[in-house]
Amino acid sequence: MDSSTLSPSVTTPRSIERLVAGQPTSDGAGVRLVRLLTQDLQRRLDPFLMLDNFGTDRPEDYIAGFPDHPHRGFETVTVMVQGRMRHRDSAGHEGSVGPGGVQWMSTGRGLVHSEMPEQQDGAMEGFQLWLNLPARTKMGEPWYRDIDAAAVPVWQGEGVRARVVAGRTHGVAGAVERDTTEPLILDLELAAGARFEQPLPAAHNAFVVVYRGSALLGGRELARGPMVILANGGDGIVLEGGAAGARVLLVAGQPLGEPIAQYGPFVMNSNQEIFEAVEDFRAGRLA
Repeated sequence: MDSSTLSPSVTTPRSIERLVAGQPTSDGAGVRLVRLLTQDLQRRLDPFLMLDNFGTDRPEDYIAGFPDHPHRGFETVTVMVQGRMRHRDSAGHEGSVGPGGVQWMSTGRGLVHSEMPEQQDGAMEGFQLWLNLPARTKMGEPWYRDIDAAAVPVWQGEGVRARVVAGRTHGVAGAVERDTTEPLILDLELAAGARFEQPLPAAHNAFVVVYRGSALLGGRELARGPMVILANGGDGIVLEGGAAGARVLLVAGQPLGEPIAQYGPFVMNSNQEIFEAVEDFRAGRLA
């Protein structure tokens, strides 16, 4: 499909609200990463709960991986850029994902899983996004899917390649769609000077992360690294590739507007539900 087909028109583009540098930290058994979407931003970026960016070519920074740990009440979306990761969980799911692939897991009422590197050396890079579940489905059955790079739908425009992980762009449906939160997750590749437009409802929360090169938004150059929170309003998003082009993760979604109660790997709507999640885990009642 070329850029002349189903070309959207954004007349009032969103502006930049703020840049978030993120917090260098470690998780799992010592995996080094930058946490871009932290707990204090959950309300502002509802329905998204967390965004981690991991990226290193030092095996000692990732080789210990993420051994068995529990979850309840949300979905995890892992987008791999480089390297390979294997998933196993207590509900019987297992799979691996390589460069360009995606792992999508709905934790539902709860499970225990691990995410371990399938390599001893080389670069490991990617993003993990936590997407909240609405209260009515938090106790649903756990669900898991591996999506190979070749299975991620792609829209190709003039100087633009959009890998559609979730949602829709330019008439192309993503690998996963969700009715309530309507997540849009695009992995964009922009050539120098190439323009990409994405219509978006004014109330949907949205952010972008440039992870290669640089991009322009509202005339401002965005360099690699920070999460860029976009102001609500307008009718969409307009991005342009910088002098050397760019790779950009674009994320947006419809807020749930529900209470958020989080204790580590459990995200529910009340403290009582958190207590129950902890007790269920201790008693071995997760999937």
